[in-house]
Amino acid sequence: MKQIRGSRRQHNVPTITDVAAHAGVSPMTVSRVVNGKGSVRPATRASVESAIAALGYAPNAAARALAGGEEIRICLLHTNPSLTYFSDFLVGGLDQASRSNVQLVIEKCEEDGHEAATIERLLQGRIDGIALPPPLSDSPVVLAALEGHGIPVVAVATGRAPDWALSVSIDDRRAAYDMTRHLGALGHKRIGFITGDPKQTASGERLAGYRAALSDLGLAFAPELVGQGLFTYRSGLDAAERLLDLAERPTAIFASNDDMAAAAVAIAHRRGLDVPTDLTVCGFDDTVLATTIWPELTTIRQPVTEMSRTAIELLVREIRMRNANDSSVDHPHVLADYALIRRESDAPPKS
Repeated sequence: MKQIRGSRRQHNVPTITDVAAHAGVSPMTVSRVVNGKGSVRPATRASVESAIAALGYAPNAAARALAGGEEIRICLLHTNPSLTYFSDFLVGGLDQASRSNVQLVIEKCEEDGHEAATIERLLQGRIDGIALPPPLSDSPVVLAALEGHGIPVVAVATGRAPDWALSVSIDDRRAAYDMTRHLGALGHKRIGFITGDPKQTASGERLAGYRAALSDLGLAFAPELVGQGLFTYRSGLDAAERLLDLAERPTAIFASNDDMAAAAVAIAHRRGLDVPTDLTVCGFDDTVLATTIWPELTTIRQPVTEMSRTAIELLVREIRMRNANDSSVDHPHVLADYALIRRESDAPPKS
């Protein structure tokens, strides 16, 4: 399937949400009527059918697939600025799709104001479930566009998954706390921190973990030691430059992902600083980048590949339960384990 970019939806094309609103029922009830599955009272069915006729609604292929037992098709909707993170995520998704005997469709959805139109067009095709890695898993626009359609959705690596969706995440706050405490245990008292994209909940959680650890270490929070990043290598370069320009520079920098940590290492090398003798640098995620730069990064291992596998597995389970008319469908929120991985980029500060 081709990538769908921001083409606006024609306002005269009704959706399942429009039908539900017109009939005064839920989108799931409309889906049951369209699919001919489940128990729907005759009066309710008549209202839905009347709304369909009045609006000229054409049921999309996704709804028909739920009724017909056709091959399950799951869409992985993405726009991640970190290619290493998305690569790890894609590996897990493709692997689990193969194990579950389902088709995985990869679609890009730019955060350009056209997200709702992109999703609307996507749902007119035969899609049975949607997986949202960050940052789309935190996008209010994307989540709002999906909520009314009654299609199974899994949000990955978000701290605010809606009750109506599945989710898979780690405890970002605790993970950042552990890394900051580790740096404090090495003897660092000037610990710089590079935040992630402020639109993503993980960014705020990791900053909160950093601040909590400083407090428990008896270290004052210094705003000048926090550099704004966006989870991109370029933003990591800029943030590291600002931190190392300080009159009293940090002896350690903890970046909110490996891309920005790698950028901090590059800036240190450019300035003639040895990592870790002159500057400790640590990252987050443990993507392939963590072991392809020199020195290899000490980092938090977020099991991105395994989280992606779990996300697809949860989606497939819910889709199949819905197909079987299983009323016990719930929306589990899975908390995955993380680990602090020590490599060559951290050391005690110079005396």
